[in-house]
Amino acid sequence: MADRVPPSFNLRRLHRNLLLYVVGLVLVFLLLHWLEVAGISRKWLGPSLLFATVMMYAVIGVWCRTTDPEEYYVAGRRIPAMYNGMATAADWMSAASFISLAGALYLQGFSGTSGSPGGLAYIMGWTGGFCLVALLVAPYLRRLKLHTVPDYFQLRFGGAWPRRLAALAAVLCSFTYVVAQIYGIGLIASRLTGVQFEIGVLLGLGGVLLCSFLGGMRAITWTQVAQYILLLTAFVIPVSWLAYKQVGNPLAPLVYGGQLSRITAQERLLEESPAERQVMAFYQQRAAQYRDKLLDVERSLREEREAARVRIQQLKARNADSAEIVAASRELAALPRDAAGARELWTRMVHESEERARPLGGLPPQAQAFAGDPEGTPEERQAFDVSRRNFLALMVCLMLGTVGLPHLLTRFYTTPSVGQARTSVAWALFFIGLLYVSAPALAVMVKFEVMQQLTGLRYESLPAWIVQWARVDPGLISVRDVNGDGLVQFGEIRLGVDIIMLATPEIGGLPYVISGLVAVGGLAAALSTADALLLTISTALVRDLYFEEVSSRAKPAERVILAKFALLGVAVVAATVAMLKPAEILPLVGASFSLAASAFVPAMLLGIFWSGATRAGAVAGMVSGMSVTLYYLLANAPWLRAWLRLAPESRLWWDIMPSAGGVFGVAAGVTATVLVSLVTRAGTRARGGDGGADLF
Repeated sequence: MADRVPPSFNLRRLHRNLLLYVVGLVLVFLLLHWLEVAGISRKWLGPSLLFATVMMYAVIGVWCRTTDPEEYYVAGRRIPAMYNGMATAADWMSAASFISLAGALYLQGFSGTSGSPGGLAYIMGWTGGFCLVALLVAPYLRRLKLHTVPDYFQLRFGGAWPRRLAALAAVLCSFTYVVAQIYGIGLIASRLTGVQFEIGVLLGLGGVLLCSFLGGMRAITWTQVAQYILLLTAFVIPVSWLAYKQVGNPLAPLVYGGQLSRITAQERLLEESPAERQVMAFYQQRAAQYRDKLLDVERSLREEREAARVRIQQLKARNADSAEIVAASRELAALPRDAAGARELWTRMVHESEERARPLGGLPPQAQAFAGDPEGTPEERQAFDVSRRNFLALMVCLMLGTVGLPHLLTRFYTTPSVGQARTSVAWALFFIGLLYVSAPALAVMVKFEVMQQLTGLRYESLPAWIVQWARVDPGLISVRDVNGDGLVQFGEIRLGVDIIMLATPEIGGLPYVISGLVAVGGLAAALSTADALLLTISTALVRDLYFEEVSSRAKPAERVILAKFALLGVAVVAATVAMLKPAEILPLVGASFSLAASAFVPAMLLGIFWSGATRAGAVAGMVSGMSVTLYYLLANAPWLRAWLRLAPESRLWWDIMPSAGGVFGVAAGVTATVLVSLVTRAGTRARGGDGGADLF
């Protein structure tokens, strides 16, 4: 039967509205730049930018409010391919892509070290994943006219357990992902407004709820179209500006190769610098001090506490400044509470100090292929093998995770036809590529700025933005004169992965309005993904679990209303977890992709392309894949090992980093699905059953 195509939107009207929106954005930022030049305080410009963008999203959410299930869950299945591709790109350009990708390329180099995979693994994995989505999944799922990914598992395999497991897996991987987005929202909102990180989380959360609470997928789609334009502009302008400033050509992806050669030459000079060697010696000494503490943790912790108390008493005795007393009291309060916490902290400090005791502050050479040397010593050959192994493992996890992410697959239910679904994937790849080709260039341009502008600067001349970002989160940036020469050395600069993109305008000396543009662009990236993730979680809990298991008599409008309140509850829980700052954005996102790949992909793809896949096989594959990956993630989580009083050292399999543990889960899922399907298929044939529906 031919695919019935729902009535689509008037494309001419949509194009006109998009043009008016772009013109409006340009006029707004020109006005803000004029106000900055006129002397308006940054304390007003930052909050104004945040308020204006959130209110714009809120207006779209109110305009698109609905209680119609078809509109709420799949936007009426009438989003044109180009606009669905744009919304998919915004959905995809999460805080990880916008905020952290350039940071990974800056800190890990292109191909990484033995302990980190390198930034190109993310670019290749995510873009390659979309090719798999277009070829293997999107057209097949759209043909079934479903609403959610758990719907597919119930329709293909029958019974309740495939749907239950798919819904629980959707909640698990989406919740991990949304915590990372809300963490990014908190960083940006607190930087724009000057409030504490926790209050910034709540401010950003209000924007998420205004978009997704009222209108569901319909509101989210058009909000994401608006957000994509904003985040693309926010990414391209700074990198183009830096390229023009450094080489006189704004086409950064085409000209950053020359800067890469200059960085390589500068890296050789830094490795031979006596001042940099002094910094390395300091961190070698500090690593030795922490190793000494680990010899008797309880005694060392008592001595640390006693020394901190004595220092506070001495400050009080000589009537020291209250700020010094408060700082000393905070240092005492920050000490680990018990021996297990001290062991975990000091072990981590040993590793960090050893890393920073290496040349370039522990950063790999930017253009290095892989760590180590395939023709070198046994240790260098081992480092090369581990680096390459992690690169490939993470790339595979990201590709397969893209195929399995529920909030992404739901986007292809919103197009009018199967052909439009396939075309929208092509548009999504195009829109994503516009940003991804610029990310390596941005990392190179920023590193060149740091080497030229910050390195060698006197400490009393440090720019104010360093102190301001450190107030948002001390883990984001640190510059400390460890060799006492009064000059900033490259090894004394510590930048977090989540700071590189957000601080790019300030590093490059761009106007504050560009800093605001980058911040609201990052906010748009985080909000667009958080909206879709929260909708996916609430839909899985309410539609795929509650109404299927408990109450199936509710009217469609009542189901939508309950889904909205579930979304509110999940958002509050996710914000609470994000305030604890459980990890940086990229590790959280990597864990989410690993969970999605291992839970969904084996059973989904085998169900599409192999009629022999059975219900029991799908259940076994989902349970096996998810269990193996979850175990690997938790067994190597430092906070959990400290809580369980286990040795702080991770227990890695073949030295694969935890966030790429999905490779083990996918292998387990495929093996279990095939073996159990073969066994149960033979049994069902003997009894006259079919072992599952053949949909394709």
